[in-house]
Formats: sequence, structure tokens, C-alpha cells
Amino acid sequence: MGGPEVERLIALLSKLPGLGPRSARRAALRLLQHPETKLVPLANAMAEAARAVRVCAVCGNLDSADPCSICADRNRDRTLICVVEGVGDLWALERASVHRGLYHVLGGTLSALAGTGPDDLNVAALLARLHNNEVAEVILALGATVDGATTAHWLTDRLRPLGVAVSRIGHGMPIGGALEVLDDGTLGAALRARRPL
Repeated sequence: MGGPEVERLIALLSKLPGLGPRSARRAALRLLQHPETKLVPLANAMAEAARAVRVCAVCGNLDSADPCSICADRNRDRTLICVVEGVGDLWALERASVHRGLYHVLGGTLSALAGTGPDDLNVAALLARLHNNEVAEVILALGATVDGATTAHWLTDRLRPLGVAVSRIGHGMPIGGALEVLDDGTLGAALRARRPL
């Protein structure tokens, strides 16, 4: 069809989230039809990112600086740390501009099925960050899954003795969501997380 180079490009693209074999084939075709304006700049940007981007030693974010631009920003509220499962969650919160404090990336959640235990998560670095007495609250922004809830409870048991307030993001009804299409777990969480008006 296009040689081993094309097939390798398609195979690599199909491993990206949201791209199956058909979408990867379409993306490869578009890139190859416009190599000077699409393929070469993309390849250069990817090579540059591979060289420059590193994991922030403080929070676990991905950035070209260490500490990352969020940790280095003196305008951030240093009394708040928002704990997230992965970098994608951090980026989503930043994109929404809903948190002006700091972050901490756990690198996963506790999962008996996946074999992920406490030692597999970036918890020691989080606990170390709390010993400077600057942090007043830790916000647990973990998914509304069994593993997310388990991790939140486990972390809460370790954080409370350190004298910081521990909170968890609300779960439930999405904005614009209709009750009739939500699953039972989401409806239950929404009802339990209700607030007085």
C-alpha cells in the first residue's frame, strides 16, 4: 500500500489515544500528502519535546523546566495542593482555570486488580511537601471509581494526622446532564453531594 515506512507510521499513530487503525490511516495520509507543512513540523516538534520535556521533581507534572512553570509560579496559592491521578488530570484542571494552587501527580490509583500498591504511587513526595507547614489543605481530585475512592480514603488516613484539611472534589451530575441518561452510581453520588441553596 505504501511501503514499510507508511505502515510503521500508521501502526505508531494507531497506538495514540482516540486513534484506531482507520483514524490513524487517515491521519497518516494527511501528514504524507503535506510533508513540508504537516509531517516535518510535527516530527520536529516531537523530537524537540522528547529532548526537552521532563518530569517535575516537585509535583510530577511534565514541563521543559524543573521545577515546572506551575511550581515556580509565585502567584499560585501555596496553601493548597490538588492531588490528581495523572498529568492529564492536572492539564484538564489548568485548562479549565478552576484551581490556582499547586498540584501533586500520584501516577495512578491503588488497585488490587492491577497490582498497584502504595509503593507504586508518588505518595512519599506528597507527604514530604506537607512538612513545611505552608500547606493548609489538600484537595483529592481523584476519579469517581472504586480505585479512586479507595485511594482517597487511604490518603485521607495518612494526611489527617499531619494537621492539614483534606477535601475531595464533588462527583455527580454533569452540567447539562439529564437525569434519565445517568447511571445509578452517578445519580447516587449527585444526591449524596447535594448542598443547601
